[in-house]
Amino acid sequence: MKKLGTKCLQAGYTPKNGEARVTPIVQSTTFFYETPEEMADLFDLKKSGYFYTRIGNPTNNVYEERLTALEGGVASLATSSGMAATTLAVLNVCEAGSNILSLSAIYGGTYNLFNVTLRRLGIDCRFFTPSATEKEIEALIDKNTKLIFAESLANPAITVPDFEMIAKICKKHGILFMVDNTLTTPIICRPFEWGANVIVHASTKYLDGHATSVGGAIVDGGNFNFLGNKRYPLFNEPDNSYHGLVFARDCGNMAFAIRARVIGMRDIGAQMAPQNAFLTCLGMETLHLRMPRHSENALAVAEVLKGHKAVEWVKYAGLPSDEYYPLAKKYFDNAYASGMIAFGIKGGIPSASKFQRALKLLAIVTHIADSRSSVLHPASTTHRQLSKEDLKKAGIPENLVRLSIGIEDKEDIIADILQALNESQK
Repeated sequence: MKKLGTKCLQAGYTPKNGEARVTPIVQSTTFFYETPEEMADLFDLKKSGYFYTRIGNPTNNVYEERLTALEGGVASLATSSGMAATTLAVLNVCEAGSNILSLSAIYGGTYNLFNVTLRRLGIDCRFFTPSATEKEIEALIDKNTKLIFAESLANPAITVPDFEMIAKICKKHGILFMVDNTLTTPIICRPFEWGANVIVHASTKYLDGHATSVGGAIVDGGNFNFLGNKRYPLFNEPDNSYHGLVFARDCGNMAFAIRARVIGMRDIGAQMAPQNAFLTCLGMETLHLRMPRHSENALAVAEVLKGHKAVEWVKYAGLPSDEYYPLAKKYFDNAYASGMIAFGIKGGIPSASKFQRALKLLAIVTHIADSRSSVLHPASTTHRQLSKEDLKKAGIPENLVRLSIGIEDKEDIIADILQALNESQK
């Protein structure tokens, strides 16, 4: 299979003669073996197989293999949420005393994880702005830096990172490059092709696409050499819980994914439910059809917003006038820029409230990136934990309104937004 559309439908599951054509839901916590020796070999990682759903499940495996195929990686790990994926991925290489670098323009939940929770565990985060130069980013690196984190399309700042610049820095210093690819999906952007080493997803968003299933994933690109890299003792020192196994030496190019599963998932237990994996696989079957429609509708809305008297500014990477358009054109396929728009409404928070109340088609929900269009005011909801100073660093002014444009008819979406904008200024 070479084409992404075919992979969306076929990757990860090939039924044998007489088996179910659709991926079965294996709703079982445990798996039977005839001998204790077989079970012992599974626990010692001498053989592959299923023995407990926290570590692996056949339904989850279909989801993992499908996403691996779409992203062009070597292995994936299904997680209970996008936040679980990011947390497990960071903890897979970090310990107390470590530090990470991250773009400041990221999802509020991730910002809080990095800025508050990880610091409590002794892991420092050093933020840099989207406009930071190569030299400014390098100045933040020291011997304890484990990774640089970015979002392929920032939520809700709608910024696009310079993948090649960050990848160049990471390669120079032997540091892992991690990208959250939730808002573009592999249909629009494939970060491994631009130098990323690990990708995380909140599959709750576009991969599911129907707002039915919370989930996430870690995808290992298999393109980072841990062996002998002194930054990563967790991969180069014998692991006593697996009788001296050395992940960098013994697990080849899947070392990151294997350690995340058998250490991180084993100890933290943030596994995806098989039912959610099944529903996410169903959603992924139409991913290649939905992402162009999301993008086309969003571009049409952005063009209308740009000329409206109630709008102070518009951020959409698909607009030729947008400052991130050159990067989107370079890194995103077919000039698609996903379904996310941010705009500044005249009148600030009061007008934002009026606008949301007046909408009839777009729903006010704490969610984005499903088939139905929605709206939210981040500064008072998803990012309300951030101080005014942190909001500014994250590129989220108080008048920012976030739109998640769905796959309805664009004429209906635009009509609803226009009437609500008019109401917002009364």
